[in-house]
Amino acid sequence: MHNETRESDNLHIDIDHGLCIGAGQCALAAPSVFTQDDDGFSALLPGRENGGGDPMVREAARACPVSAITVSETGS
Repeated sequence: MHNETRESDNLHIDIDHGLCIGAGQCALAAPSVFTQDDDGFSALLPGRENGGGDPMVREAARACPVSAITVSETGS
């Protein structure tokens, strides 16, 4: 598997597809940012790669049962 990494001016969201089990907790917690791909694994919605200002992005990462999502501030 591969990692899906997207960066923006202020947030860096990384989905480790090697860890993702498709539980869907991220899509439930922050549906404006996360979805599930055709195989049921976590994916970022197009245009929402930086979290789109959704305050639930960090909660979505915390909700992942296998910690496949990391969210961090970028240096810029």
